[in-house]
Amino acid sequence: MQTSRAARRLFRTIAGLVTVIALAACAPGGANSSDGSGAPKAGGDITFLIDSLGDTWIPNNSSISSFQGHIWGQITDKLVYVDENGAVSPWVAQSWDQNATATEFTLHLKQGVTFSDGTPLDAAAVVANLDIWAKGDPARGINPIGLFPKTYDHAQAVDANTVKVSFKAPTLGFIPTLGYHGSILVSPKSLALPAGEQADLAKDIGSGPFVVESWKEGDSVVLKKRADYNWGPAALNHQGAAYLDSITYKIVAEPSLRTAAVQSGQADVAYNPSPQELASFKDQGYTTATPRYLGFVNGFAVNTKAAPFDDLKVRQALQHGIDRAQIISTVYTPDWLPAKSFIQSNVPGATDHSADFAYDAAEANRLLDEAGWVKGADGVRAKNGRQLELTLYPNPYLATSKSVDELVAQQLGKIGFKVTLQAFDVVSYTTRVKVASPTVPAYEVTRSFIDAGTVAGVLTDANKGENWFGLGQSDQRLVQLGNSVASASTVNDRAKVLDELQGYVLQQGYFVPLTQIVQRIYLQSPKLKGVSYNGLAYADYYTAWLG
Repeated sequence: MQTSRAARRLFRTIAGLVTVIALAACAPGGANSSDGSGAPKAGGDITFLIDSLGDTWIPNNSSISSFQGHIWGQITDKLVYVDENGAVSPWVAQSWDQNATATEFTLHLKQGVTFSDGTPLDAAAVVANLDIWAKGDPARGINPIGLFPKTYDHAQAVDANTVKVSFKAPTLGFIPTLGYHGSILVSPKSLALPAGEQADLAKDIGSGPFVVESWKEGDSVVLKKRADYNWGPAALNHQGAAYLDSITYKIVAEPSLRTAAVQSGQADVAYNPSPQELASFKDQGYTTATPRYLGFVNGFAVNTKAAPFDDLKVRQALQHGIDRAQIISTVYTPDWLPAKSFIQSNVPGATDHSADFAYDAAEANRLLDEAGWVKGADGVRAKNGRQLELTLYPNPYLATSKSVDELVAQQLGKIGFKVTLQAFDVVSYTTRVKVASPTVPAYEVTRSFIDAGTVAGVLTDANKGENWFGLGQSDQRLVQLGNSVASASTVNDRAKVLDELQGYVLQQGYFVPLTQIVQRIYLQSPKLKGVSYNGLAYADYYTAWLG
């Protein structure tokens, strides 16, 4: 059952949303700062309004979701902490060593850490988690973590507080990837449950600063503070229990209702408000946050098996036909940055390849002319009786996706494409819009990752990769570059080949960057202070407090 405070808060939120827009119209803006200044105060409950909570709570299958990831980040810990610049620092792993070839790592665990059921988070528990992250359990319907290093061989508990991890090849990205949002530490008791029972969030036991008090499928999750928590990451400069008593995550699908609830004091955080409203919210005294995560930029992975995108010139025309500056000025704000590669510029090892896909309508038209696509009287190009068509599927995990795709459709229409949009909700999108599906010529990607060494795991199907471009292993240079990035034994060696890989992917038109991604946008009450954001752009409420 919910605590009385949390229950009353949730009831007020639900009831208040009926009239919240009218209330917000006359509500004064807050004047207090939410920068965390002043002495933190213990106590208080907050309500976080979100547009979805996904379709499953199986840890491996849901922890990387842009929605469920919020909850996992409060109820579980990680072995390391990674900040917005990719800097790695200790957490449950208080230190680590690696051999000269980066094929063997030894993790030294913080003592005294326990899961919320009282069982120890020891070396055996870490081994169980590493194995499930790397391998999943297909027989139980549990997926591996997609960007966990494919070179993983095994892990062993040396003693209660020491874990030795072995890889089949150099794996420089292992330690940073322990801070990925899929790498959540869950009790071995939970991991051993059938998938159907793991899908019951109440049975997924973590070691984080909050625990699940109650949840209702498709509606809400209520978390309460764990009183004995005392092992937060040193980077956050706080030890002991969280300050807040509870967090209620409540689904409210309509963005205007979410933001109006914060404006009227019925809620404390609204997720994914419209970017164009942020300046107005700031002027009213509310706090907004647009953290960039480490990962891929927002863009299209092009399916080379779907004609006419099996033609290099058509793929390159697609790249050059998109005006990214117009996208930022129309849909976004100056908080968004133009893409310079297919990975974010804050990722260590990212380099500038913007010239390879710069907007140039004349060049796009030239490429399509050379490829034999001729404009008709209606402005649509055709070849051998077939029109130059493209269907885009707005990504429901990104609130602005539909607006961006509508603008892209207009821009591509000017160079002769006939573009249609087909939108799905989160559940339908997950099942119907698949990477490299023959019916999906361009798959919109907004994937986060912690370390660039994992990038090779999506480019082809080598080592069970995700095969984003439908190439299999037909492009041997791409396979070789990806393998070289993944297996480099020094940072300098990897930097050189990573730069080459970025250039090659873009020159081949395999990826069409749009903008650097700000996927997680927050509108926050000025009373809520001390919120931090990690390298995955998730809000961390361990340090948050109400002033």
